[in-house]
Amino acid sequence: MILGRVIGTVVATRKDEKLRNFKLLVIRHIDPLETDESGFTIAVDTVDAGAGENVLIVTGSSARMAAGLKDCPVDAAIVGIIDSITLRPDSGYGKKK
Repeated sequence: MILGRVIGTVVATRKDEKLRNFKLLVIRHIDPLETDESGFTIAVDTVDAGAGENVLIVTGSSARMAAGLKDCPVDAAIVGIIDSITLRPDSGYGKKK
């Protein structure tokens, strides 16, 4: 799974028919401290995520297992909205900035 933050949307008026009813979102990768990392992913939204929300993304064949995507040409799907992230004190990560 990938941690990310919703930073935008993708509008594609011409796309595969199987994607017609799905919202596509631009996701910025984040680390467990919610700090931006390099990299972006375009993902199909299955949980009605909104701008600025932290989300869980699955990729590859796992993305096609998400609700309603069985036969869709997707490589990334948002499968959860993150409420909080808790790290063990000995995890090696510093305190949140």
